[in-house]
Amino acid sequence: MNLGIWDVESSSASTDFGSIIEIGGILVDENFKEKDRFNLRCRLPEGEIPQAMSLIVNKTSIKQLTQGNLSHYQMLGEIEKIFKRWTPCCFLGWSNIGFDDEMLRKEFFKGIRYPYITNASPNKRHDGINIARAAYAIDQNVLETEINEKNNPVFKLASLSKMNGFDSTGAHSALFDASLTVKVLGLIKRKQPDTWNEFLRTSNKIETETIIKKENIITLNEYFYGRSRLFLVSPLHPKYCTHPIYQWGQAVDLKVDIEPLLKMSVNELKVEMKKTPKFLRTIRSNKAPIILDKKYGMQAEPYNAMDLELINKRSKMVKENEAFSQKILTALREIAEDKEQSKNQEDIYAEESIYTKFTSNKDTALFPAWHAADWKDKLNLLSKFEDERLHGFGKKIIFQEAPEVLPQDIRKKIEQVIAKRILSTSKEKWWTVAACFTEIDTLRDKYSDQNDEEKLKFLDELNDHVMSIQKKYENV
Repeated sequence: MNLGIWDVESSSASTDFGSIIEIGGILVDENFKEKDRFNLRCRLPEGEIPQAMSLIVNKTSIKQLTQGNLSHYQMLGEIEKIFKRWTPCCFLGWSNIGFDDEMLRKEFFKGIRYPYITNASPNKRHDGINIARAAYAIDQNVLETEINEKNNPVFKLASLSKMNGFDSTGAHSALFDASLTVKVLGLIKRKQPDTWNEFLRTSNKIETETIIKKENIITLNEYFYGRSRLFLVSPLHPKYCTHPIYQWGQAVDLKVDIEPLLKMSVNELKVEMKKTPKFLRTIRSNKAPIILDKKYGMQAEPYNAMDLELINKRSKMVKENEAFSQKILTALREIAEDKEQSKNQEDIYAEESIYTKFTSNKDTALFPAWHAADWKDKLNLLSKFEDERLHGFGKKIIFQEAPEVLPQDIRKKIEQVIAKRILSTSKEKWWTVAACFTEIDTLRDKYSDQNDEEKLKFLDELNDHVMSIQKKYENV
């Protein structure tokens, strides 16, 4: 299967309220031979306040932000066309599952496009940083890494690229970061050809669940506290091995004495689950977890010092005990329900509700016709959508792209909503004018101390840009 290796640069660290302002990608075949590439930039959507630090990191000028060839809406349309052309494909980037995928999904959701384009069948998805960490956990000679002050290897893309002989001076532009990801992953494939295919086995939720149900003993690779660790685990009974709410696989760590756990009640298991080290490990089946052959875990501490007969005995106890697995799932359900009830019941904004309520198939089927319609017809076509959130998103898109076709009352209401948000003096989930000015002042102090004239000049330009937005919306 081809690999679609991509990267985004954004206006903000918020995947709910920020915007993609640049995206680049390279399509390669299974031997890493390039087949296609693209790079797109767009103007910032009307009424959005960017984060200064995000723009500094991805080297975006105010001119690029305001005078680019593509509008934000046009760029999303181009991304959709390219990713459809690349299908079927395994999409991956660097830390993409935690950020880039989330950003793209939410942008497509708000842009009235199908959000799950990178992982809906026949496509699959994975994450380059997970693969690199797993490769290093198996064999530290696979990659040269910097070591940080906590004596842990550094897996930042620019650092890893530099250490392995790849020029990283253009890092943090979308296409350049995608090209670095291609180089690092290509190196891993060349050095670990046998495990490469194992890494990619979990790029699909169904295939991952099949492994969890089928295998008696597996090796999990997890990363926390700056270290990549291998765990030898046994998944629960095949009928009861998936979290009842979150649909994630569940497995028991085989270094743990299993027998006392089997005798515990549901309430006792709930108490035990809070203790560290954890006896139960979660396998996030839809997030490309790293699952390896059991031999890798058996070679790692402390499992390499354990008797093989004891490991197999514990695995058998876990895998074949339906009652124990059922109790585990009951405990997990109760913990999840308690957590849900204690959640802060603050308002959920439409932009952050992608997982709260999924858009219906009926509405999704109408998306292409809506985009194909003339701007003057798009407003009337919104009434065909059952999901009220799409009405709001659609009106905002029309406001940004063709405000002249909107009735004056709708246009005025959208402007008032933008004004209320960006002129707020409270701490908000999105970036406000006040928050941006505070950030600019803080960064000015930093870059003045460093005599960084280039960044100080940029901050002055951003300050002027935000002041112009402020002035415009103060008069709404």
